[in-house]
Amino acid sequence: MKKVLYTDFVSTEELITSMLEDKDIKKAITRSNLYKFWSKAAGEKFAGKSKPYSMMPKGVMVVACENAIVAQELTLKKTQILSKLQPYTKSLKLNVKDLKFDPKKWTGI
Repeated sequence: MKKVLYTDFVSTEELITSMLEDKDIKKAITRSNLYKFWSKAAGEKFAGKSKPYSMMPKGVMVVACENAIVAQELTLKKTQILSKLQPYTKSLKLNVKDLKFDPKKWTGI
């Protein structure tokens, strides 16, 4: 039987460090952190009926909504939600200028 040498291992610390240097991974982590604050910005009433879905160019966050009624109500509260999100976006150095509410993105999230 051939002897196997295990000398090419990379430590977990090195692996994580190299992953965090990737711009796409950094961006995904930052967005994920912002999404965690959605319930605070949207309020308890809408926290379970809407979830951040993705980010589009020019600072537009797409929010999946349970139905069209929820999307309409959130659209009416858009300015308030954006102002509540602002402290979080500033601390994460993200630029969210607009929100797009889309019931088609809701798939039992």
